[in-house]
Amino acid sequence: MTRGYSLEQDLRFLINNPKYSDIEILCEDEKKLYGCRVILAARSEVFERLLYNGIKKSYETQIFFPKINSTEMEIVLEYIYTGSVKEESLTKDNIIETFYVADYFQLLNLQGFIMKTFKNILKKNYTEDYSPELLSKFVERMPLMVNRIYSVFLNLLVEAVANIPLNTIEFGRLSIAGLQYLLSCTYEKEKHFTTREYEVFRYSAILAAKQVSNDAFKTLLKRLPTLDQIENSIQVESEPITDHQKVAKELEPLVEFINFRRIKGSILVDMIEPLEIVPAKIILNIYRQCIKSNNFNLNDIRGIPKIEYVWDETACGSKLVIGDNGKVIRVPKGLGSWRSFRAKMVLEYSYIYEWDVIIEKASWVGVASENLNYEDFAGNQPNGWVLGSCGGCYNSGYYKNDYCLSFGDGARITVHLDMNKRTCAFTVNGTKYPEVPSWNNLPSKLYPVASLCYPGQFRIQPHKKNI
Repeated sequence: MTRGYSLEQDLRFLINNPKYSDIEILCEDEKKLYGCRVILAARSEVFERLLYNGIKKSYETQIFFPKINSTEMEIVLEYIYTGSVKEESLTKDNIIETFYVADYFQLLNLQGFIMKTFKNILKKNYTEDYSPELLSKFVERMPLMVNRIYSVFLNLLVEAVANIPLNTIEFGRLSIAGLQYLLSCTYEKEKHFTTREYEVFRYSAILAAKQVSNDAFKTLLKRLPTLDQIENSIQVESEPITDHQKVAKELEPLVEFINFRRIKGSILVDMIEPLEIVPAKIILNIYRQCIKSNNFNLNDIRGIPKIEYVWDETACGSKLVIGDNGKVIRVPKGLGSWRSFRAKMVLEYSYIYEWDVIIEKASWVGVASENLNYEDFAGNQPNGWVLGSCGGCYNSGYYKNDYCLSFGDGARITVHLDMNKRTCAFTVNGTKYPEVPSWNNLPSKLYPVASLCYPGQFRIQPHKKNI
């Protein structure tokens, strides 16, 4: 490209170019880079102090950074010269280190760009989410005093990892320090969190065992099955744990951020206590609290379950049209028979779920369990429970009239599903109605569902309070 047309392109030509440089930058890996001192000083007060603080320094031709790798320094130089960085330059191997180097040179905008890039990476590619590794690196290098921009990045990392089921994260990707920080930030907080509390304990215990020995790691894997395996009545081995006291020691920093009251009592008694890796005092205190409060039914997940408010194209009647990135569903003209469909969100934790449905054209909304026939009306089926615009409720063909006032196009329906009590209630256009009397023993695993025929159309979204 001819010079003079693009300032950024012309300055990019100067990056690490020995011909136009007057300072050599020596890095941790002994690689030599080249820079122009006036540009470096003009763009960073840190470089200004390092290069022009005294007569001697102003004449030196080399500057040494023993704790900065050349890869991160090259990214910083790219930003200093051009004011931008190619997104592909930032990888899981250098993004945290580059953030720290940007902090060292007081380049706040570069730090902001790094956080923006991290968000974009998460949006583009969930299958290669490396936030567990990044959180571990960040926490292990975290300074004693955490400023605002550090806190923002940490919160991003915590939010990203909290939305990954722990039992899908390979052991070794998330360090003990990283896990401790994650659990401390989400302990009894109203944050999105995907993992049920037993799985939190399981992952923590097995990770702690991995720090002790391979034998202890293998034993804990056998003695602590996943919840799915427990529900399928898998046989649990009682093999003794090698160095269980050392495992208990490694587990210590994590135990205080695990709420054992959220774990089913039978699992606590039959599987966790016999391991002897949780202090007996903690176990005894949990038993006392449960007996004293007469409450063994806390939600088994901390915080707020992560929910995806979109319709599931794989669980819907034929010929239905899904639009607006999965949020809207409608019946095409000419389709006269009923169709049903469900959302992707699985409702199975002991939690109160709420979501809004905007009726754009007459429809029936509610919940359903698995094995619903999507080519038929959900209310005619034993595993479908729906409310219609006429104000009545249907299940198994049984119709309850006058549950609420009838509603038409444009109505906002809020579904309130209490998975603690296994009941369901609705708010219609701002008026809250009681639980549907006959829906008092709903299944333990449900999905948002709807039924409609032409010209039915409606939208699903998170519940918006104070509308």
